Amino acid sequence: MTRNSMVSPFTDAAAVARYAEGPPRLVPGFADLHRMTALLLAERTPPDARVLVLGAGGGLELRSLAQAQPGWTFVGVDPAAEMLDLAKQSLGPLASRVHWHHGYLADAPTGPFDAATCLLTLHFVEVAERERTLREMHRRLQPGAPLVVAHFSIPQGTAQRATWLARYAAFAVSNGVEPSQAEAARAAIETRLPILSPEEDEAMLQAAGFQDVGLFYAGLAFRGWIAYA
Repeated sequence: MTRNSMVSPFTDAAAVARYAEGPPRLVPGFADLHRMTALLLAERTPPDARVLVLGAGGGLELRSLAQAQPGWTFVGVDPAAEMLDLAKQSLGPLASRVHWHHGYLADAPTGPFDAATCLLTLHFVEVAERERTLREMHRRLQPGAPLVVAHFSIPQGTAQRATWLARYAAFAVSNGVEPSQAEAARAAIETRLPILSPEEDEAMLQAAGFQDVGLFYAGLAFRGWIAYA
């Protein structure tokens, strides 16, 4: 998957307009994932923390974090301009606390930041680029600063992978997604996304320099970790 193919699904006007409906229907415990993220970051950040948000388009986690911590400010990074526009609309007055960066992490401000998040984003990034992305995030964080990541992460045996992606589709259908659409999404994810196993994801965080990597979230095909620079 090239960088352009990563961005293209998020540049279609109709898809962008419907974006906010998707994650709550597809990701188990989506709202609680955001609440847990805010709580975990707050354990080791000051009231006036500066937080790096990679994959900020849409603004859903930015809005949740900004509402939870009124003293935090943010740098929101996303390569899809249309999704950043949606984020600005979603945040309303809260958008004044965000510095928006249209592009990729390598070109974003260097910090240092007090915390960082990357939610439902890394599974779009090719494996070779993913570790570089994590290293770039580590480089931008204060020593000991927390990072929260969450994305698709499932066992890689053929049968196990198929089972977990089928469960992803079943959850979507249970939330009102048309079965044909859920199946199309499952097939696209299976063939296009570079999904790793939980063990591989943890090893990659450690290889990028993060310590005390801990699983805090598991929702069917999704996993989330807290780690420290």
